[in-house]
Amino acid sequence: MSNYIQILIFVTIGIVLLWFGYRLIMGQWTKARTNWKIKALVRSGKGTSTPGEPQVCPICSSKLERSDYVKTHAFPSITGGKDRLMHIRGCMFCMEGNLERNCPVCNATLADEEFLVARLFERPRRRAHVHVIGCNHCRLKFSPQ
Repeated sequence: MSNYIQILIFVTIGIVLLWFGYRLIMGQWTKARTNWKIKALVRSGKGTSTPGEPQVCPICSSKLERSDYVKTHAFPSITGGKDRLMHIRGCMFCMEGNLERNCPVCNATLADEEFLVARLFERPRRRAHVHVIGCNHCRLKFSPQ
């Protein structure tokens, strides 16, 4: 009788381990397949959205995943306050040159070496807020002399 209980326990443990292994392998495979589909949609232009929405590149309007980042350079605050000046270069899709790069303020087409000028507001216990002022052309054109 005790042999049957031990065999039942080992079979149950084996089934549970197989199930965890299957979920681990298939979960990673489906995640990689989903990432590939989203990146293919972005490259084809079907995965675009409007700039200003969360997880959207402000230059090419590509929908980004959590693992995709926008290349930026934030400068230290001159006044010691919570806001800082920031240059936004773009995401990996528009940095490769596959998508059209536009300024969300003046709608001018940006070259590969051009960037957006933005303000980065850091807030305690909340996510940072980014306000795009314009590209390096329209920012200089409308700046007070």
